[in-house]
Amino acid sequence: MSCGAILSLSTNAVATRRIRFHNPKFCTRTLHPLSYSFFQVNFGGNHRLRLSSIRRLHLSPNATSLELPLLPFNMGEVLVPSESKVLHLYEARYLALLEESLLRKKKVFVHFVLDPILISSSGTEASFAARYGCLVFIENVERLDVGALVSIRGIGRVKLVKFLQSNPYLIGEVIPLQDRVPDDPSKIDSKLIAVKEALYSLNSLEIKLKAPKEALLQTRIANSLTWAKKEPSLECDKAFIPSLAERISFTALQPISGSTESEMLKLQQQKLRAMDVKETLQRLDDSLELVNENISIVAAKLAIQSLEMQ
Repeated sequence: MSCGAILSLSTNAVATRRIRFHNPKFCTRTLHPLSYSFFQVNFGGNHRLRLSSIRRLHLSPNATSLELPLLPFNMGEVLVPSESKVLHLYEARYLALLEESLLRKKKVFVHFVLDPILISSSGTEASFAARYGCLVFIENVERLDVGALVSIRGIGRVKLVKFLQSNPYLIGEVIPLQDRVPDDPSKIDSKLIAVKEALYSLNSLEIKLKAPKEALLQTRIANSLTWAKKEPSLECDKAFIPSLAERISFTALQPISGSTESEMLKLQQQKLRAMDVKETLQRLDDSLELVNENISIVAAKLAIQSLEMQ
């Protein structure tokens, strides 16, 4: 578990949030994480907002804070740094959140997940922990007749320390989270080279697989790696931008071509672990293992594809 704010609320205050998530590999579906309505209970009712440090990540030295709009998702939708996602926002309050983010010029907000937790075996209250916060940058907005398609990119992990506003959308205070600085940077450098070489090998295999006509030639892993290698140019404190090694350590956490449901579930668990890991070297080791597994999987798919074409 990562550290986060724990919320207590009445179960009848839970509603449905209407946001569509567009995945280039899978069909569009409507997410049903928890609505913002329960925060009204915490701010105006008898329920308390409590902060809980369940597992501490490294806070950046002299970390500054930002007050940003917050967008909650369920545990199945964690977003890691370097990852991209397209959302279809069409309710008034979420469009207001979008406009607020754009007006701030920084074009950033926080993507986080609400994790149901058990506080007491009795009572009718439901409790949730705000976890796995990721600062995201709005890369593109496409206006539609109904709402907008919003392309976002994960930048770096953040910790939510305080809720400041509940209506018409959430605003909170966040601080950056970064990996610990290693004692021997040379170990990071050698592992970084190995991970990048493995990612290039995986990408060269993936682009050989037959894909639907509407699929992009560039894989999601290659897209994340290309982004991670560049220093993000954001109008915010540099403490919120992870190091090059930390950014690249997250890039392997993308679905490969033709991922099965079980593979997607496994990837989800790996993403949760990666968000909790506090050492870049450990995450690079985990990523290298994941990439090598995926290389074997894609190679097997290519072999089957070759037989089918004979």
